[in-house]
Amino acid sequence: MNERNSDALRRARSRGLRTWGLYLLILVAWVAVVALVALVGIVVCAGLTWQPGPVYSFLNWVRDYLPFVAAACVLAGWVVISYFFIARPARDNALLLDGAEKLARPEEAPILLPPSLQEAEDQLNLAREEALRLQRAAREAEQRKNDLVVYLAHDLKTPLTSVIGYLTLLRDEPQLSSELRGRYTGIALDKAERLEDLINEFFDITRFNLSHLELEKRPVDLTRMLQQVASEFGPMLEEARLTCRLDLPPRLEYSCDPDKLARVFDNLMRNACHYAAPDTQVLVSGGETEGGIALAFRNEGSTIPPEKLERIFDQFFRLDSARATRTGGAGLGLAIAREIVELHGGTIRAESGEGWVTFHLFFPRPQENRKNSVG
Repeated sequence: MNERNSDALRRARSRGLRTWGLYLLILVAWVAVVALVALVGIVVCAGLTWQPGPVYSFLNWVRDYLPFVAAACVLAGWVVISYFFIARPARDNALLLDGAEKLARPEEAPILLPPSLQEAEDQLNLAREEALRLQRAAREAEQRKNDLVVYLAHDLKTPLTSVIGYLTLLRDEPQLSSELRGRYTGIALDKAERLEDLINEFFDITRFNLSHLELEKRPVDLTRMLQQVASEFGPMLEEARLTCRLDLPPRLEYSCDPDKLARVFDNLMRNACHYAAPDTQVLVSGGETEGGIALAFRNEGSTIPPEKLERIFDQFFRLDSARATRTGGAGLGLAIAREIVELHGGTIRAESGEGWVTFHLFFPRPQENRKNSVG
């Protein structure tokens, strides 16, 4: 951006110098024309025989006051030339200001300027298109937030009603059997845990939207970290009738913030558990590549359409609203994962084919580490 501004300033200075050069050239040419006309007039008039009359009297007057007449002609020409050189920039400035004012309230119609201001017109229209894009993005983000509030309000009400209902039964029916009492207590506990998950989603919204993440890096064995994540997800994988296979080197060291990167792996594994087809395998693979570390989380499941694949990392985007409601997702997990990966200087992308979905991560190594690994 700074380089672009510098180029624009250089071009503006160059145009200014050319304009002043042309202005001075025209003034000099005008003075030369006045002097040449005066000289030619004197030579021509001296070679003619004149009879007394108005023309002869006027020419005599001009000859007698030739320096003053020439100065008046030069002055008149200077005024006319200066007017054209000043009036046009003033008009252009007024048009530029009018175009700039339109950026405060950008419209779909393009900004139009005279051909002499083509470059300024292009720049203003680029700014207008960017402003319109940001407006649309802000409206979409606001709509997604509103939808999220509706989803979470409904999700909070449903388990809360169940908790109140079962606790009321336990209070009002003291003669319940221990088996039934245990069942009702278990259901109330499940619903209370559901409420906790939803409240954590609200914390995530505040933490990842209103604050700036800072990394606390240290060397970490990613292979060991992924083994731990897979082990922790054992019960959830079993409940979803899934298995997890790790295809990783014995050691994969990387300097990162382990807590935040564990959050990325947790979100990707949780996403696989929610959307993978039952009785299939979640494959986590990775290793050293040229310039860094590549990881992939692959699961079998419904193919994601291209239009949804492009938005899958957007905040508050739910791939399946009904299913996400049951599993507690608020459309933040993948958005948070992307933010953390990008803070590490890496990239994350998703691809989907016939019955499979893969999330690819790449973490570049610093230049000096690359040299050491090559050596």
